[in-house]
Amino acid sequence: MYPDDYIKFLVHFHGDRDYFECHEVLEEYWKSVDRNNKTSHWVGLILMAVSFYHHRRENFQGAERTLRKGISILENQPAEMTKLGLEAGQLIEGLKNRLQAIKSGGNYTSFNLPIEDPILQAKCIKVCTGQGFNWGDNSNLDDENLVHRHKKRDRSEVLKERFEALHKKQKK
Repeated sequence: MYPDDYIKFLVHFHGDRDYFECHEVLEEYWKSVDRNNKTSHWVGLILMAVSFYHHRRENFQGAERTLRKGISILENQPAEMTKLGLEAGQLIEGLKNRLQAIKSGGNYTSFNLPIEDPILQAKCIKVCTGQGFNWGDNSNLDDENLVHRHKKRDRSEVLKERFEALHKKQKK
């Protein structure tokens, strides 16, 4: 009923709180189903996760900018949020509250998406538990690899792909 990558997104969002991985998983999915649509609800969810990543790192400017864009996309697509098992009104209200906290320099706190579909939530909890996470636990702010993931990850594949794309472009 729901795409596997969306399940992975939810598991990371509520389990290990790896918002960077949320972004990676959902961006790959978005590119496969709706690549050029910058106003896709998938993009809205990606921007939301990126904002939480920035907020946790105390990058308030980046967090505000990305969340503002994400809200702008998501609040115009409540039917899509409902199809994804989320309560659209609660989601937007929660994100707007988070945006205000970011604007005022408030500390990061973990956030749970308002999942309406109990079957979806049960499936996510099962996957989460199977991966050794507890659904809904707070972020481990002491985990440098989680908090600063973009600085700690292996970028060799990304750099290789960029080099190859540039090389192809130059040949044309």
